[in-house]
Amino acid sequence: MPLRKVSAERFNGFKNRFRPWFITWIVIMWVMLMGEITIANLVGGIAVGLAVVLLLPLPAMPVAGVTVSWGRLALFSLHWLWDLMVASVKVGWLAVRPGPMEKTAILKVPMRVENEFILSLAVTFYNLQPGGAVSDIDIANRMLTIHVLHATTEADIEREINHVRQLERAMIGIFERRPR
Repeated sequence: MPLRKVSAERFNGFKNRFRPWFITWIVIMWVMLMGEITIANLVGGIAVGLAVVLLLPLPAMPVAGVTVSWGRLALFSLHWLWDLMVASVKVGWLAVRPGPMEKTAILKVPMRVENEFILSLAVTFYNLQPGGAVSDIDIANRMLTIHVLHATTEADIEREINHVRQLERAMIGIFERRPR
């Protein structure tokens, strides 16, 4: 009798892990990685997707209560891509320009988003832009420690703090829907 119970629990565990959309995305990424759509690549992608989803389960993300404002997300994406290009040019110039190295700074900046998933998205967006990087996250106090590449003047530091505040407002506007 206990053997059947264990088997049923094990089956329910696998059933709860099975996520068709995750497997679909893994298959798409696998085919893109391989560079061509073939039967072998599709079967290989399905095998990799099933293995990842069933054998290497990730914990559930705390996304309860998160809604997405798709229009704001689209506008943010366009603005973020523009900022990415501008920051890339600025960092490229800092790397090749003649003269001494620029001063850098380590700053502690609050990030007042409620959800940890949204906090991780904000940190990811910040880290993907050249010129600064989050080096530590104090989750309990929602405090980011960031390393800024160009911090020669107080205005440079204030600009970076304002950049984090704008990111915070954008994340709240897109995902949390509370007054700014």
